Amino acid sequence: MTDTKDLPPADTPSARTSLVLAAVALFAAAANLRPAIAAVSPLVDRIRADAGLSATGVSLLTTIPTLTMGLCAPLGAYVGRRYGLQRGVLLGLAVIAVATTTRLLGESAWLQMSSAAIVGAGIAIAQTLLPAVVKTRFTAHAGLITGLYTAGLGLGGAVAAGVSAPLADAVGSWPPALASWAVLALAGIAVWSAARGVLSLGGTAAPAGPSTRGLPWRSGAAWRITALSAVNSALYYCELAWVAPLLHDDAGRSASAAGGMLTVMISIQVVAMLAVPALLGETRDRRGGLALTMTLTAAGFLGLAYTPDTATWLWIAALGVGHGGLFTLVLTLPVVAGRNPGEAGRISAMAFFVGYGCAALAPLLVGALRDTTGDFRLAFGLLGGLGLLMLLPIAALREAGRS
Repeated sequence: MTDTKDLPPADTPSARTSLVLAAVALFAAAANLRPAIAAVSPLVDRIRADAGLSATGVSLLTTIPTLTMGLCAPLGAYVGRRYGLQRGVLLGLAVIAVATTTRLLGESAWLQMSSAAIVGAGIAIAQTLLPAVVKTRFTAHAGLITGLYTAGLGLGGAVAAGVSAPLADAVGSWPPALASWAVLALAGIAVWSAARGVLSLGGTAAPAGPSTRGLPWRSGAAWRITALSAVNSALYYCELAWVAPLLHDDAGRSASAAGGMLTVMISIQVVAMLAVPALLGETRDRRGGLALTMTLTAAGFLGLAYTPDTATWLWIAALGVGHGGLFTLVLTLPVVAGRNPGEAGRISAMAFFVGYGCAALAPLLVGALRDTTGDFRLAFGLLGGLGLLMLLPIAALREAGRS
């Protein structure tokens, strides 16, 4: 249990100030969970040329940390139980900072991929523990704080996508641009450490971590939710990895302009993550919202596949609004479908394990298709088609957890 004897009474100015400062610390930590991945995309062409990698090879810089995030999630749970939430998150941020800094050491493909793997482990530790922090410290404001956490996660990726290419231009090399995001991690460490008192986590340990035992492998409802979660994750990491290279190669944009457009897309997604669910209300039947946002997302992929240099901003907006709303709606499905918290947790864990595996493989497959065909038309066309195919499991869902 968290020691609350030193906490100010609820609804006092001191309590509200503590809540705000704790929320700022959570935001600062969440902002470090995507920059190391999102920063690669605007620099793909330079990395390929200097490291001697194909599109398939450079996609490993996205695939490896994503796969590590899934594989190391149990490690994150162990760290939280062994060292507590406060020190566990701090350790995750420290691993991110150190691994990101090592990217400064050279252009070697082996070095960069090793660093990416360690970054993924650090992200896994922090990402596994931060939701437990929300449940422990922000019980009365869980919805609001979860939105803030998601916004921090998205904005960190957006800034990295937009700034990395201009930064590489300014310093004349891409390894320093990738390594520069260690500064953000150090800032996150400083803020998280300074907020130790207002976070009031004390020695609170994380709950038991993810496990593949007892998951609802025979449940049709769980598989439909898992399929949607897997596709949602796969599309998201393909956007981070390949939208900027597509805009550069197929739409003729400069690397800086392509990175800027990716930043705009992610920023729209952050707004949509909060706005779309609010506009749809609290209805337990999410099929209409899921179908609409999935269709918009598929339209964005198909537009970039077949007319990347025509109405480009329309496709960017479709991916922003569509996938931003879709992201949040998919995250709510286990809660809606589960008849109790235990069942919701088991469905969520199943979707987590399968989803990150698919998310890791998808950017690699896009890179392989890019190498084979010479452009992104086929790969993005298939991603758009996959999105439309997901309308079938969406239609098969039922309201109020009766799917």
